Amino acid sequence: MTKDVRYNDLSAYLSAHFPHKVQKISLNAGFTCPNRDGTVGYGGCTYCNNQTFNPAYCKTEKTVTEQLEEGKQFFARKYPDMKFLAYFQAYTNTYAGLEELKRKYEEALSVPDVVGLVIGTRPDCMPDALLDYLEELNKRTFLIVEYGVESTDNVTLQRINRGHTFEVAEEAIRKTAARGIRVGAHIILGLPGEEREALVKQAGLLSSLPLTTLKLHQLQLIKGTRMASEHEKQPEDFHLYTADEYIDLVLDYVEHLRPDIVLERFISQSPRELLIAPDWGLKNHEFTDKVKKRMRERDAWQGKKYKREEEQ
Repeated sequence: MTKDVRYNDLSAYLSAHFPHKVQKISLNAGFTCPNRDGTVGYGGCTYCNNQTFNPAYCKTEKTVTEQLEEGKQFFARKYPDMKFLAYFQAYTNTYAGLEELKRKYEEALSVPDVVGLVIGTRPDCMPDALLDYLEELNKRTFLIVEYGVESTDNVTLQRINRGHTFEVAEEAIRKTAARGIRVGAHIILGLPGEEREALVKQAGLLSSLPLTTLKLHQLQLIKGTRMASEHEKQPEDFHLYTADEYIDLVLDYVEHLRPDIVLERFISQSPRELLIAPDWGLKNHEFTDKVKKRMRERDAWQGKKYKREEEQ
């Protein structure tokens, strides 16, 4: 951390591991989700529409290699010497047979200038046999396994049809980290029924887990989701933060986080044609600049209140 960046940001973390600029390239490898096909549930999570985070080059009719090459061309215009992390992002990227998973991961790593993998998945989709393989893979390339945790409150997880408890997420995080693998978590701030005080306490609970990275997103209402329909029927169950409210929440949250956790991002930016609310009109970097400015104004920094909690 520095005077200008008062939290552990991803770019600094990657700079410590690589001698060159590194960019993630999102992939849609054609996986589905056990919360959609009936294995865990049907319909998926109530907030979910995967179109919100698939770039144009992420088409399932394209191979992993084709998607990576197109992504490389997109970023290489600005940074010709850039290297890349293959980000298996769409749906559940450990939800297939072990040999199929191996083929897709190894295909990604065989693409020139790809120097590692980020694998996004659910905490209830990490069998021991896959962990055995990932433990070996982690010894020969940069690897992060990113789990969708979303909330630490089981009532909330049930309400959003997540299909697993927080205890399942905790176990997966601990088992993965025990193999020496970097572990990330994804959290949505502002889910219905979760008050601000509970969210700030959540930061302390997550800090007790062996997480390397953490990704925070504001709740967004997306067209075509069950949550959008719920909001239309019962808007009083939701608090959609203004940008300023959410910045203050983020600062409180980050102050209660363990200081060494790497913060990847604070918001998600969904396509305007799919977003219902909140529409702040801010790009990710603009929001991050506002967070940095407010941190300086408040003399806030990551972990400022963490030790106080630990000692209680």
